[in-house]
Amino acid sequence: MPLVIALRKDRREWVKKQGKNVDIPRYKKNAQKALKTFLSLGPVYIKLGQWLSSRADILPQPYLEELAKLQDEVPAESFDKVRPIIEQDLGPMEKSFDFIDTNVISGASLGQVYKARLRGQDVIVKVKRPGIEQVVEEDIRVLKRIIPFAMRFVDSNLRYSAEAMLSQFIETMNEEMDYRIESQNLKAIKHNMQNYKKLIIPSVIDDRSSKNILTMEYLPGIKITNVKALDEAGIDREQLVVRAHRVFFTMLLKHDLFHADPHPGNISVTKDGSLILYDFGMVGRLDNKTRLKLIRLYLSLVERDPTRTVSAMDDLGMLMPGYDRSIIEKGLALSIQAFHGTKVDRMEVRALMDLANKTMSRFPFKLPKHLALYMRMASILEGVYLTHKVNFRFINVLQTILEEENIVRDAYVEEIKLSFGRFVKSIDSAIAVVPEIRQFIEQSKNMQLNKPKPRNILLSGTILAAAVFVGSTILYSSNGVIGEIGMAGSAVIMALAMLLKEK
Repeated sequence: MPLVIALRKDRREWVKKQGKNVDIPRYKKNAQKALKTFLSLGPVYIKLGQWLSSRADILPQPYLEELAKLQDEVPAESFDKVRPIIEQDLGPMEKSFDFIDTNVISGASLGQVYKARLRGQDVIVKVKRPGIEQVVEEDIRVLKRIIPFAMRFVDSNLRYSAEAMLSQFIETMNEEMDYRIESQNLKAIKHNMQNYKKLIIPSVIDDRSSKNILTMEYLPGIKITNVKALDEAGIDREQLVVRAHRVFFTMLLKHDLFHADPHPGNISVTKDGSLILYDFGMVGRLDNKTRLKLIRLYLSLVERDPTRTVSAMDDLGMLMPGYDRSIIEKGLALSIQAFHGTKVDRMEVRALMDLANKTMSRFPFKLPKHLALYMRMASILEGVYLTHKVNFRFINVLQTILEEENIVRDAYVEEIKLSFGRFVKSIDSAIAVVPEIRQFIEQSKNMQLNKPKPRNILLSGTILAAAVFVGSTILYSSNGVIGEIGMAGSAVIMALAMLLKEK
């Protein structure tokens, strides 16, 4: 508990002084105590510390830096203790595999990985650590008991985010205890990303997998942060960083499932620069509506628009009940001004996250449970970029993803469908959609800067057609003929845009 009290004191001072003129040595000393505490408490708390290391809205920077040192690597259990787990689920090991190397390849807190051979193919066998399930169950039971008491010492404007993060953490830990869930996650993401070039995801060997064992094809590569080896292989590291961000943010913004643990040990690179992804135990899920709202939040921060930022945060459930909009907008405006002199296209993901985090720490904001894994993914991926120190602009990558993956177009089409459905039910709900379309049009302007003309024509035509269509549904209620003409006009506009694109 002294650790929680020290953290509370440090965070209050850090927020009040915005990290300036503070006693850094004292912060580091307290952060080191926190690091040692997490290490001493075992695997569940090591993972909890790793989660906290990506939450600048909860911890001061010195704490983040110390907890980032936590590695999910522990001494391996002897194979004599692992063998019974394999044979209990798969039968006699000699019949299950042609050969298995009893020397562990990697040992994490929850599982151990071995290389084996099956039907003439090299495979990887991931086995749950002996007794780990009981350890995790007990640690989570204790954690659930102490959370309500610990929350009394957490500032009220931080309590919701902390509780949401801990709830998501416990849920994820329980999922990681079942390798069948990881197998399902892997297969789903592999299917979603099957047409993505230069991305490799291993295949699962189903008849050699269970709740406690996951067998996959063996796919070796160069660790993504091994700068020396990548340079020796002639890999373009600037393109590699871009590719990594495109892969993970395409999962996030286009599909319903994304890999939420992109630390360097889970990403390798082949000789031709392709990415290999491992470990799908930790995944995040975002529905279509949440993804669209997240895109709006990104764009409002890029454009330094506090009014739209507040609206986007409200839509995402990031504002506490009864908030004063004018005060929060003023606070956001002041935070955004901290980037005065920085060109918009040079604002990297860390700058955007720092902006959001600093603001969240000063006002009654909250980070909903479903966004906790997104925050973790983005933060860890940024660490990969910083290792390479290459010329990389996240905003440019985000803009490319939104356009080339047809995310913007799909969003418009979905909104039009929903809007028309609401109109059929009631005129009032259709009218309420007009501001949403207007926001779409405003957001698209920024995304179309410095892009080839054909693409601009198509997207502009899409936006105009969408606006005309939704407007026409409203007109239809008062004048059916005019409404029908407007709807037909929207189709003509879209057709012309497609024709112009092809020229």
